[in-house]
Amino acid sequence: MDPAKALRQIGFYLERKGEPTFKVQAFRKAAAIVDGLSDDEVRLRARRGTLTQLPGIGKSTAGVISDAVAGRQPDYLGRLIEEATIPVAGGHALRAALKGDCHTHSEWSDGGSTIREMAEAARDIGHEWMALTDHSPSLTVANGLTADRLRRQLDIVAELNEELAPFRVLTGIEVDILLDGALDQDEDLLAELDIVVASVHSKLRMPSAEMTRRMIRAVGNPLVTILGHCTGRMRTAKRDRPESTFDAKAVFEACRDNGVAVEINSRPERLDPPKRLLRMAVEIGCEFAIDSDAHAPGQLDWLPHGCERAEACGVPVERVINARSNPTTK
Repeated sequence: MDPAKALRQIGFYLERKGEPTFKVQAFRKAAAIVDGLSDDEVRLRARRGTLTQLPGIGKSTAGVISDAVAGRQPDYLGRLIEEATIPVAGGHALRAALKGDCHTHSEWSDGGSTIREMAEAARDIGHEWMALTDHSPSLTVANGLTADRLRRQLDIVAELNEELAPFRVLTGIEVDILLDGALDQDEDLLAELDIVVASVHSKLRMPSAEMTRRMIRAVGNPLVTILGHCTGRMRTAKRDRPESTFDAKAVFEACRDNGVAVEINSRPERLDPPKRLLRMAVEIGCEFAIDSDAHAPGQLDWLPHGCERAEACGVPVERVINARSNPTTK
């Protein structure tokens, strides 16, 4: 077993469990150190027990490397794999149908990993493509991308796609819906992207009528592909944020009429929209995107949460845009 790959797999499963970032980074750092060594040196250090003399290699990571070099699956990895089944009651057929993920983040905004790491993880869990949707400039707390930074990112994605083909990184953005419903990025630049996820991140307690107008204007923009996490709710012990209020029927009808998919956000703390609204969107005839909203590679595998909810609410697979090889094709 390749020791660097084993270390990265452990990082993936730790992220999937929601373990602290410092623990994940310890394994990723160790993988990078192993990448910088020759195979002979790794084997020699494993045999002599000197791996921990390398800065950034601790007892746990050294044990993983030694097991991998010896041709054994590391015990640490084996335990994580045994624990890895996401406890969902349904949605398995929907999950199997998904070919990609329309909403992911990298270290270019508030994610914790490189574009390459995110793309390779998406490929390794069986996807054909992944849309990279880092934040737009007004979300400064998330290091949102200015137009210049986004253009630089597009060049990097083009180069990466040449290397990773046939896997594709689709170009995209999670663009803020501003207070008046306008989009927080140059529209000429948005027109160059494959996927535009439009989301509300500010003034979430806006009065219902104003929020409704704001969201309808946004989804009426022909450049928008997906309405992201529509209620903005958060459900954690530390952060219990209620849903934004708006006329859901009017917003979902606008999504349907403008060909904008309603996102089913799979993050465990979001699970947005709530089931009552998801059922309404199904009845209205909306399309959907079942997304991870991943900010790290291991979070890409949160999609079963969204698939379970989608199945429970009667979402037909033919209306799920990321069950298509090209999610922008109607």
